[in-house]
Amino acid sequence: MSRIDELITELCPNGVEYSPLGDICSSLKKGTLKQGELKVGGTYPVINSGREWYGYYHTFNNEANAFVIAARGEYAGFVSYISTRFWAGGLCYPYRSNNECFVLTKFVFYYLKFTEQNIMDVLVARGSIPAINKTDVDKIQIPIPPLPIQEEIVRILDKFTALEAELEAELEARKKQYEYYRNKLLTPIENDGKWYMNGKEVEWKKLGDVFSISRGRVISKDYLRQFAGPYPVYSSQTESNGEIGRIETYDYHGEYLTWTTDGANAGTVFYRNCQFSITNVCGLLEMKLCHVDIKYVFYVLGVTMKKYVSSGMGNPKLMSNIVRKISIPIPPLEEQERIVSILDRFDALVNDISIGLPAEIAARRRQYEYYRGKLLSFRNIAVAKEA
Repeated sequence: MSRIDELITELCPNGVEYSPLGDICSSLKKGTLKQGELKVGGTYPVINSGREWYGYYHTFNNEANAFVIAARGEYAGFVSYISTRFWAGGLCYPYRSNNECFVLTKFVFYYLKFTEQNIMDVLVARGSIPAINKTDVDKIQIPIPPLPIQEEIVRILDKFTALEAELEAELEARKKQYEYYRNKLLTPIENDGKWYMNGKEVEWKKLGDVFSISRGRVISKDYLRQFAGPYPVYSSQTESNGEIGRIETYDYHGEYLTWTTDGANAGTVFYRNCQFSITNVCGLLEMKLCHVDIKYVFYVLGVTMKKYVSSGMGNPKLMSNIVRKISIPIPPLEEQERIVSILDRFDALVNDISIGLPAEIAARRRQYEYYRGKLLSFRNIAVAKEA
């Protein structure tokens, strides 16, 4: 930051001018592609109205070094930087600086990313299909500091972005490693009519013999508001660990497994060890046997539960009568505990938001957003003169 401060003191101590986006950047080519026109082995990425690539195509309609603003749909207003040749679809607004010696395309991208939430909140029309008007986009005011300051800001933010990308790549590699060892540890092998897991003989038991199985109760949004309190209520979603709200009482206290019975996330299993309640689209497994580790069963069901989900009539379901019949392999208790110990360490590394890689990524993201805000907040010289 000291280098930036020195440059600002030297080159623009009184502030900088702001210009409309449409005056400093040119609109780029667009071309509509149907899903069927995309190529599995295509060379060039296609960007449209989403946060990810729409697909790939055999040719491109724009060179590298551009930014794109999603025009319609759920992610209207989302800003992406494109570092390779690409195809811009019909549901986005692609741009590039008119003059890289005056304003850097990537500097404009970083500033738009800094103000992205405000763009979404203020400029996106929230009708049946969210959309943003290009006329409004062109009017967005962009600060134009001297080029050396732009270059230094881009250099700093590029370093933050690269570091986060490295951590994300490491997290993805660790997740694959975790899945590999989880599947290896939890896959039984048959030999001479007997089943073994990691060299230990297993017995097969139905979940109905291992657990008492039940479902939650109807808990409406009005109920959540009326009886708000400290105890979580879990339902059929998977975001926020399945929590949809908190109330002043609880129905369960201790170690349980829950699963989502209905919807797109049907068959997702959670380990609970707290005071909580569940809704009627959430199932509950309460341990009945002393020689079965509940956390071990949690890991087993995380691998196997989804394959029992019924997707008929467009509404995925996994009901209690099916869950009751699911058979799982049960090795000796000490082997269950060994498996849990190994998988707990992996799980903390790749999933725990308070420790491990997710925590480090979150900390780096907060640091990046802090410095980005500091770097991209410029005094408007025109406003300063009026004052």
